[in-house]
Amino acid sequence: MPVSLHSIRGVQRPRSRFYGAWARLGALLCLALAAAPLARAGTRDMLVPLMAGEYALQAGQLDAAARWYLAAAQAAEDDAALAERATRIALLANDDLRTAQSLRLWRQRAPQSEAMRAAIATLALREGRLRKARRELEALLRSPDPRGWRYALSALGGGRDPDRIARVLGWLVDDGAIPGELPAWQEFGRLALRLDDAALTRRIVDQLADRFPEEPRVAVLRAGQLQQAGRDQEARAMLRQAEPRAEHDPEVRAMLAMAYESLRDYGQAARVMAMGAQDTTTYSVRASLLARTDDTDTLGALYSELAADASKPDPSRRLLLGRIAEFLKRPAEAVGWYRGVPGGPQRNEARMRTAVALHELDRKDEAYAEARALQDEIAASGDMRRDAYLLEAELRQRAGEGEAELDALDRGLAAWPDDTHLLYARALAWERRDRIDRAEADLRRLLVSEPENVAALNALGYTLADRTTRYQEALELIDRARVAEPDDAAIADSYGWVLYRLGRHEEALVELRRAWGMMKDPEIGAHVGEVLWVLGRREEAQRYFDEARRLDPDNRALRRALQRFGLPGRGT
Repeated sequence: MPVSLHSIRGVQRPRSRFYGAWARLGALLCLALAAAPLARAGTRDMLVPLMAGEYALQAGQLDAAARWYLAAAQAAEDDAALAERATRIALLANDDLRTAQSLRLWRQRAPQSEAMRAAIATLALREGRLRKARRELEALLRSPDPRGWRYALSALGGGRDPDRIARVLGWLVDDGAIPGELPAWQEFGRLALRLDDAALTRRIVDQLADRFPEEPRVAVLRAGQLQQAGRDQEARAMLRQAEPRAEHDPEVRAMLAMAYESLRDYGQAARVMAMGAQDTTTYSVRASLLARTDDTDTLGALYSELAADASKPDPSRRLLLGRIAEFLKRPAEAVGWYRGVPGGPQRNEARMRTAVALHELDRKDEAYAEARALQDEIAASGDMRRDAYLLEAELRQRAGEGEAELDALDRGLAAWPDDTHLLYARALAWERRDRIDRAEADLRRLLVSEPENVAALNALGYTLADRTTRYQEALELIDRARVAEPDDAAIADSYGWVLYRLGRHEEALVELRRAWGMMKDPEIGAHVGEVLWVLGRREEAQRYFDEARRLDPDNRALRRALQRFGLPGRGT
């Protein structure tokens, strides 16, 4: 489960359609039903399982939720919306039997729709009835509804098994079923890339090139396909062909920069971003990219260019110059730029960065004093003061001052009781110290105040799956996160990992490969590699370990997996 300290910020689980009503009126309805013998039996028969299903859903008990929702749909005659909801919950629970039963009710009660066809296609994919899935998907792709191809794309994504999805998508390409629109071809091409199927990606990109020969977005997709096949030099050549359009098209410029970044050609990405009109945002992107290279000369030239035009007290420009000075390992100059930021909203951010730069100068006491001054700054916003506690904790962690890190977070929580950011940060701090009991306590405390916080649900579920044997409890927490964000890569990784820990290796591999397709993260790669190794597919596992090692050789999950299997910790 790749997580970021900042992933907690602003992330909340959206409430389901029925949640608010049942949360407020559940007990009242139970009493009313018990005391109303004249109520229609059908209403009683539907409401009880519906409430049970909703409570199970909120608890992350997806198997039980699917069972209860099916019972509610069966009791509620002619209620097509409830049958549709039961179908969707059963799909999320990976309960093919109840999906089929709910879907049958939905088809009986409502005219066929694109959403229904998509559900039929997804179920067929999961059951291995690939020709049926093909027929339904072709019908969606022929639909007069302009959203038809998007329903088909969603249905394919719900199929879970990458090999089955790739096979059916290949049929659709061969049949000429994909609509002749650039956005459709782009999205199906991206799906093929995520499926990690080089041959299928090549077929789609070849057709894209034939249909849209002058479109630079096609060149970016083709470069991705070449990169996937290990042909990085050809990928770079393809990107260069699209560069003439970049100077006058900011969207193309950004796409090319991201493509070069994926090739780890950060200098080329910065060069592309230098085309066309420049502003503080583009300068910031260029500086960030150049900071990831060894090309300090080019970064230094950019610094000199901006510094020469910094006579006016532009807060954003001075903040940027301070960051570039940090990138160039000139923290003393960075402090000067930050302290020159005039008053206004950027001033407090500059003070935060000043503390970081002072820490880099080994003036740690001054850095901590700067952070503490912000913590006590009455004029600063509440978020800024709270962030100053997080900053001090991070600086203490960098210095290896574990107790002082926890003290900063404790003081922050004394000032801001039950703050989600501080609790999340302290939970991570406890987890790094192998104090899983304390990490769990903080995450549960967070969930008391924000029971639908997706990041906390996922973090706690993953921690229990990875560091304890409480796998069923972990699954329920992760499933609560999946209800809110079924296509989030970090959550898909957590789900695959808990399935692996439960011994459901083949199911785990499907989910972990899906997560890897969405986000190339070293921890996800290590998880895929571990499951493949246990399944005896060691050559394929080694490929994922190598890729994860290339992304981050010091990743904790990767190091644990390599140590477990007696493999070398770093590549040559």
